[in-house]
Amino acid sequence: MHARLIPLASEAGPRPMAGAPPSDGALLDAYSRAVVSAVERVTPGVVSLEVRRAGGSGPAGGGSGVLFTPDGFALTNSHVVHGATAATVTLSDGRRLPAAVVGDDPGTDLAVVRVEGSGLPAAQLGDSGALRIGQVVIAIGNPFGFQCTVTAGVVSALGRSLRTTSGRLIDNIIQTDAALNPGNSGGPLVNTAGQVVGINTAVILPAQGLCFAIPVNTATFVAARLIRDGRIVRGYLGIGGQTVPLPRSLLRRHGLEAPSGVLVLTVEPDSPAALADLQPRDCIIRFGDSPVPDVDALHRALTEAAVGVPTPLTLLRDGEPLTRTITPTEAPA
Repeated sequence: MHARLIPLASEAGPRPMAGAPPSDGALLDAYSRAVVSAVERVTPGVVSLEVRRAGGSGPAGGGSGVLFTPDGFALTNSHVVHGATAATVTLSDGRRLPAAVVGDDPGTDLAVVRVEGSGLPAAQLGDSGALRIGQVVIAIGNPFGFQCTVTAGVVSALGRSLRTTSGRLIDNIIQTDAALNPGNSGGPLVNTAGQVVGINTAVILPAQGLCFAIPVNTATFVAARLIRDGRIVRGYLGIGGQTVPLPRSLLRRHGLEAPSGVLVLTVEPDSPAALADLQPRDCIIRFGDSPVPDVDALHRALTEAAVGVPTPLTLLRDGEPLTRTITPTEAPA
């Protein structure tokens, strides 16, 4: 009886031609592996938050958060913890630990809480400035109490401005179609490298696929100030704006330093911006001695030291540079 040779699986069919594109199955497998790897890295640092407010007898609300330091500091949304008198977090490993609100900033809808515990897993923070439209992102949170729920999508747009239900205008928002639901607020938006690139904040209902996150670069700046001072005192101009690229012709004609600026969308009545004659469609390119290439740069310039100080503000109006003197006031609570 003669032995029969059985071909290996790799020999069972014709070999792919050199240089042939990968199959759809291979691409989907690679996508799945990237999402799974990112989720495994970040999920241990994602927490569920329950908060109580004065006069309440039970949990008054909650949301999600993400630990970003091993000693228990976590990022979440201001609207999740604002006014809380007590908070409890639940980790992905089932531990329930007490937490305290370090500070919150309604102007960016960000907050920092301190979790009391040891051996706490921290997620890695990335660079939201490196995000590109179409890039795959993953949202992790606790919608409707379903802990550590994962959804995936893409970055739909960058530099959005979003007015919340309380009337606050939040600038420089990431728009994504990674599905969010109530309870996702404060959870991380993650890239495929397992780095936090945003803090999920809102959805527009009843629309589908219109979800928003605060860039982690903004969150890092705000968190540092909240940990140091417990609050943020910032200058207030009274505008809503978004980052926009500037035409190359304007860059060359006026010798501008930055390739982008902050487009004024709205001007609040009786605000410092209104008193300085700023108008919608103006594009801010410099505040004092500092270029203003984006909304984050303007936010960073409007520190406590800027309050009450008359400062030259350079803008483009109808393509021509103008300088106005503006005196920031303290941002309203």
